Amino acid sequence: MKNIISFLIRFVPRKYLQLFSHIPLKLYAGFMKGDAVECTVCNGKFKKFLPYGRLEPRENALCPSCLSLERHRLMYLYLRKKTNFFEQKLSVLHVAPEYCFIDRFEELPNLEYITADIESPLAKVKMDIEKIQYPDNSFDVIFCNHVLEHVEHFDVATAELYRVLKPGGWAIMQSPQDMQMEHTLEDPTITDPRERERVFKQSDHLRLFGKDYGKELAKAGFKVTEDNFVNELPPEQAKRFALPMEEIIYFSQK
Repeated sequence: MKNIISFLIRFVPRKYLQLFSHIPLKLYAGFMKGDAVECTVCNGKFKKFLPYGRLEPRENALCPSCLSLERHRLMYLYLRKKTNFFEQKLSVLHVAPEYCFIDRFEELPNLEYITADIESPLAKVKMDIEKIQYPDNSFDVIFCNHVLEHVEHFDVATAELYRVLKPGGWAIMQSPQDMQMEHTLEDPTITDPRERERVFKQSDHLRLFGKDYGKELAKAGFKVTEDNFVNELPPEQAKRFALPMEEIIYFSQK
């Protein structure tokens, strides 16, 4: 299974993975039922999660039922425990929406929920994050996860996200990081996909963020709180949910 998933991730076009990968995985989920791990998003319980990753698949990562990964399970738990997301009337912009969240968020009666992306087949609105078509101060909440490492102009994209966020609103904009690096690595002269994969960890990444990621977000005007939420949880709970123990939540407010 590990080799099959790794092959699909690396060689099947992303849009087809997004549209169809849930079908065989949900069928396979029936064989995985157990009580060793639990998904915070769909509440499914399994013997283990599936491996996932482009270069070196991570063990115990992918929920076979809702397709959540470690970071998704952490974010969902964070929203439940530390925000008003599920109770308050909110207008939400979700950039590059994750499959595991879309139906659940669309069903929440308190949300005015918009999914948008420049190419994702899962999004309902076509949108260039560097030229967002919505007026200033349009949204209470913005989600934009694992996007900012792909955009050509990071500063333009974050300025646009800040512009359309309402005063008092908040955003979660997670990105891959190398926590061994003090500073973000960016080199526009690296254009070869193989070299980008070597330097930035993925062929379609244009930068690799370091420990200064919060400071990079703050340059757009956000007040960034670096929340080490995962380490506030009991260790046995974090292990059961298979959460990423180095992931910091960058809670960004306007």
